[in-house]
Amino acid sequence: MTPQEQILVVPRQIVEKAGMFHGLVFDVKRYLDAIFAPGVPRFMPRPQAETDPSFKQIIPYVIMSCGNKYLSYVRGKRAGETRLVAKRSIGIGGHINPVDGDTPLFGFLRKNYDAAVQREVDEEVNVETGHTDSVIALLNDDSNEVGQVHLGIVHHWVLDEPKVSKREQMIAQMSFMTLDELLQVRDTLETWSALCLEHLVAAV
Repeated sequence: MTPQEQILVVPRQIVEKAGMFHGLVFDVKRYLDAIFAPGVPRFMPRPQAETDPSFKQIIPYVIMSCGNKYLSYVRGKRAGETRLVAKRSIGIGGHINPVDGDTPLFGFLRKNYDAAVQREVDEEVNVETGHTDSVIALLNDDSNEVGQVHLGIVHHWVLDEPKVSKREQMIAQMSFMTLDELLQVRDTLETWSALCLEHLVAAV
C-alpha cells in the first residue's frame, strides 16, 4: 500500500486568532510568528487536509521579478492540481512535505520552512542567477472550497538577471511579462495570481 502524502498544515484557529482576512495581508511578522510558534505547524495526510477546513495547508507562493517584468507561466495538462490546468500564474509554489530533519525535537521550525521553499522552487524551475528573497504578504481566499483549506505565504524574489528555465513538464509558455501585459491577460489568471497582481499594480 502506497503511503499517503504528508503536507504541512496549521489549525485554522491560529490564523483566526491572528486575524482572519480575505485577499492579502501585509502584517507579515505577526502571522508568521503565530504560524511557526512551537508546536503549531504539523504534518497531516493530504486527503484529510483537503477536506478539513479546520486546518490550513501552508503554501509558499514565490513571485519572481527582474527589472519591471514578472515571471509568468501557464499550467499544462501534467499539473498536479487539475483545477489549475490552463490557468496563467505568476507564482511558483506548492505543498510542503516532510524530509529528513524536518521534524526535530521541537517540531517544524521556520528554518525548515525556508529550506522547503527552496526545495519547492528547485523542483519546478532552475534559477540561474542570484536573488533576494522577502516575504511580502500572506494570502487567503475562503470564497471557495479550495481556498478554504489553503493559506499562501507570498515571497518576492528579485532576480539579478532574467535567467529562469523550467524543470517541471507542467510548466508551459514561461516568460517575463510587464504588469501591463499581465493586466491584458488578467481573465486567464488563477485566483491567487489575480489577487497578487492587484497588489503589485497598486504598489507601482
